[in-house]
Amino acid sequence: MRLTASAIALIVAVAVTSTCGLYSPSEAGDKASNVLATPMALEQVDRGLQAELEVALEGLDLQRLVRQQQIGVAMVDLTVPEELRYAGVNDDVMFYAASLPKIAVLLTVFEKIEAGELDDSPALRRTLTDMIRISSNSAATRAIRLVGFDSIAETLEKPKYRLYDLTGSGGLWVGKAYDPTPAVRRDPLFNYSHGATARQAARFFALLERGLLVSRERSREMLEILGDPGIKHKFVRGLSVRPEATIYRKSGSFRQHHADAALIEHNGHRYIAAALVDDPRGGQILEKLIVALDDIIVSGGAQETATARR
Repeated sequence: MRLTASAIALIVAVAVTSTCGLYSPSEAGDKASNVLATPMALEQVDRGLQAELEVALEGLDLQRLVRQQQIGVAMVDLTVPEELRYAGVNDDVMFYAASLPKIAVLLTVFEKIEAGELDDSPALRRTLTDMIRISSNSAATRAIRLVGFDSIAETLEKPKYRLYDLTGSGGLWVGKAYDPTPAVRRDPLFNYSHGATARQAARFFALLERGLLVSRERSREMLEILGDPGIKHKFVRGLSVRPEATIYRKSGSFRQHHADAALIEHNGHRYIAAALVDDPRGGQILEKLIVALDDIIVSGGAQETATARR
């Protein structure tokens, strides 16, 4: 795939970012944040990682779902900070994403707090935590009503985020409360009330990991809310066989629609995985998929490639 200007900016920025933990403050880190504030498209596919992802999907017997665009997957290897590696399959296909786009509500609320347009409080933090960790629909609806659908759309379409791309394949979208009321503002490209692509879900976590959602401090706060998942299914259940893994995630489920996206730290490795499946077996598929993706990053293949390129 052709290397775009935004992808070049991303790689240059990552190269000067501090490697000492998440959001380590430094002058170089601040400069990197300024560069990364331009749209981070994750468009440069790493051919080695892409090949491993495709082999993993074949090994899980998911070729039919891949061909029919009923599964979308994106992954980002962050283990070597100056060599971000990306791979995806059907990663620009828009899916109904159920509760996964609640991360867009989280971001919009923190934008409003930072701008002084919304009062922070322990009650609001509990609402946000319940919305993310236990995926409370009532909490999500309260948060949505605090900011409104127009503000959510505006936040997602901001040039510094572009988590919904009107000129491309869409992305994260919330146009309906999580209650029986009808949709208010469906996404303009695909008419979803709650939508996502795997690439944009992964991009949310990539921006978050770099401290670029709202601010470095607000990114830390959002990351904390995304930690300690209260629902032990999909990615979390899959990685229960690897209890040393730390997971920051948001999932979604509705009928045959299943989604999960996470930043995962495991045995000195750090990576992002995002996947959406339109199939009744989606929960079990995602449970197995995350183990295969974890194997790619942690068991040697990805590390050998990164080491060879240093």
